[in-house]
Amino acid sequence: MSDEITTVRPPFRQPPQGSGPTHDRRRATRAGWLVPAGLILLSTIPIAAGAFRLTQLTGGAAVTPENARFFAVPLPVVLHIISVTVYSLLGAFQFASGFRRRRPGWHRVAGRVLVPCGFVVALTGLWMTLFYPRPAGDGDLVTGLRLVFGTAMLLSIGLGLAAIRRRDIARHRAWMMRGYAIALGAGTQALTHLPWFLFFGTPGELPRGLLMGAGWVINVAVAEWIIRKRPAHPPRAARPR
Repeated sequence: MSDEITTVRPPFRQPPQGSGPTHDRRRATRAGWLVPAGLILLSTIPIAAGAFRLTQLTGGAAVTPENARFFAVPLPVVLHIISVTVYSLLGAFQFASGFRRRRPGWHRVAGRVLVPCGFVVALTGLWMTLFYPRPAGDGDLVTGLRLVFGTAMLLSIGLGLAAIRRRDIARHRAWMMRGYAIALGAGTQALTHLPWFLFFGTPGELPRGLLMGAGWVINVAVAEWIIRKRPAHPPRAARPR
């Protein structure tokens, strides 16, 4: 009688719970929404301040030395508040990479709204800096910083628009990210001012200028770090099929 060779197969093992491709995709999706959620949270600070200002203008609030300039010429501040609200919230979704991949037309459609809003934010900010009476506590440093970063935001959006017309995706992404970082400066400035208010009270002209500048510099530095960290993609025409 011949010997029979029996092949012993290992028992089938179920993958551990919470693992596998589906779980990985879900985890990546959740992680992809962390950045937009953080940007929206940061945007709520200037949006809430803008909503309070609109309530004053439309609700018949008393005119005070602090808000008299807005009542005298309300159109620039109203346009600024509305446009920065749309720009901040809608722009945050542009950082959700998974959302953009699932809806490829979203980025293009949203961009047609974001670019005009971004221009309005920068232009009205520059107009208010140049023509509104200077509020108490804003010295030459604050005025100069507003002019510099407002102009930088305007140029960033313009250069981003010119880059996408040339199909230069990498430069378009970089310039639009810089413009968005400047626009969110008001949210970061609230955070830079908070420790000073807690320990020293209302800042004077020089500390206020430094704290305002710190908010913009932090945002731009983070944006530059992200831009330089990402690998440069080849032009679309040069990519292999």
